[in-house]
Amino acid sequence: MFEKNRSASLSQIIFDLEKSVDQLPIAEKPTDIVFGEGSPDSEIVLIGEAPGYNEHVQRRPFVGRSGQLLRKTLTQVGFPPEQVYITNIVKARPPDNRDPSPEEILAYKPFLDQEISLIDPKLIITLGRFSMAKFLPDVKISQVHGRLHKVRWNGQIMYVLPMYHPAAALRSTQMLTAFTQDFEKVAKILIWVKEQSELIVDLETISAILL
Repeated sequence: MFEKNRSASLSQIIFDLEKSVDQLPIAEKPTDIVFGEGSPDSEIVLIGEAPGYNEHVQRRPFVGRSGQLLRKTLTQVGFPPEQVYITNIVKARPPDNRDPSPEEILAYKPFLDQEISLIDPKLIITLGRFSMAKFLPDVKISQVHGRLHKVRWNGQIMYVLPMYHPAAALRSTQMLTAFTQDFEKVAKILIWVKEQSELIVDLETISAILL
């Protein structure tokens, strides 16, 4: 039931996004929009940067060479792509695959925020420095990748795990090793995060009884 409701709500976000295309940067028509995909009931949301050429053509996130690495790695560590939710901070392809501008990130922010709020994941994995900066604006990815961060976002506690972008992993053997090793931690990290959530619920229940 929850999954059906979330699927319907995600469809509404897509509708609103495509309807707003003439007010958004980069996109010129509704078919330029590349929305997130995966399970709307997922405990994990992965957030990348922006669509590339292949993503633009297929209208799916992370389907090019770097996306194939991401999807392969997810499967290897026990999280098939269809069981997680994958999206980007910017929903249309920047010209020549350049970095998204602050104005573009801001323009698409409401739609990403709606995705996150709707799915309400236990764990957010950021891919690259642009999506990391949404939650951790003053750090360097080389210093914090693979380390779990507890942050306050939109009035609620979120757990964020920064990772290198798979495109960076393809350019460097060292980064590829770090990328793979970081993903190998995800299962244990997710268990720990869920334990914290259960602990908070238990404490709230005890407090309610005592009061």
